Amino acid sequence: MSNQYNGFNPNFPRVTQPQLTPAQQATQLGQGGGFMQPSGGFLPPGQPGVSPAAPSPGAFLEQSYVENILRANRGKIATVYMTFTGKTQEQVFVGYIIGAGRDHIALKDVNSNKTYILLQVYLDYITFDEQITYPFPL
Repeated sequence: MSNQYNGFNPNFPRVTQPQLTPAQQATQLGQGGGFMQPSGGFLPPGQPGVSPAAPSPGAFLEQSYVENILRANRGKIATVYMTFTGKTQEQVFVGYIIGAGRDHIALKDVNSNKTYILLQVYLDYITFDEQITYPFPL
């Protein structure tokens, strides 16, 4: 017997989520066990009025500091030290910073035409041989 719905059962009851305004979503998310912000920051539950400070003009909207420091230093040469699962020795990558995301670093090798996407979960530390831009107040 052929099913024109490819496994979809039209008689199965559907669960729909109500459409909420952004204010209602924030109120609902603030209740319960806390929530993860898109930036990866955590706001504890049960503390009304606790919210991240509004960014100043020109400031990065994300709060993942390694990511923002790397983004602010695009084009500079960095030495990235990483230790991968199951390995005991560090692996070193030297290259120009192309970009960075919450979970990765994009690096262009200085000695070849290779581009690396390195997962930050394996990151030990990063060094620069020049002055860096540090986008946060000290």
